Amino acid sequence: MIRTSPFALRLLIAATVVLSAPAHAQGAAQKLRPGLWEHGFTMKSQSGQLEAAMKKMQDAMAQMTPQQRKQMQDMMASQGVGMTGGSQSVKLCLSKEDAERDVPPQQDGCDQKVKRSGNVWQITFQCKGPPPSSGEGQMTLASPTAYTGSFVLLTEVDGKPERMQMTQTGKWLAADCGAIRPIAR
Repeated sequence: MIRTSPFALRLLIAATVVLSAPAHAQGAAQKLRPGLWEHGFTMKSQSGQLEAAMKKMQDAMAQMTPQQRKQMQDMMASQGVGMTGGSQSVKLCLSKEDAERDVPPQQDGCDQKVKRSGNVWQITFQCKGPPPSSGEGQMTLASPTAYTGSFVLLTEVDGKPERMQMTQTGKWLAADCGAIRPIAR
């Protein structure tokens, strides 16, 4: 068992949920399309610990039997997350209700503020944890099926402050989410 992988997975899920904001353009409201989304990202931590933990998690997944890997993927899918390409992308299901809301979906224990100007959102958030985390950044909607974003996340790793930079892209894949369920609120 990898000691830091639960931290990496929790942080990944929290960041992806907080950063998956519905879109509104000037004039007619434009929203992200409901369905299956793939959120690609790169994360760089100040200490390098996150990258090391994600590499360990990738290596551990590669060493699993196909049955063990499927069991892990099914467990994550039941929580609304599907991983592809190791740590480079996460699949999430955006429900019709979340796509229709006038606020970004957020994980339990997190508070966020969003300011919109045209197709650009300034987002700040704070999550109770564990570990506690906060951050800020910007997302730009290219269309109802694509966005880009960049964020700075502040958190703790082994009781020490950690700063991470994240860039993210989102693309809509399909109306049907398959085995991946929407994030529970």
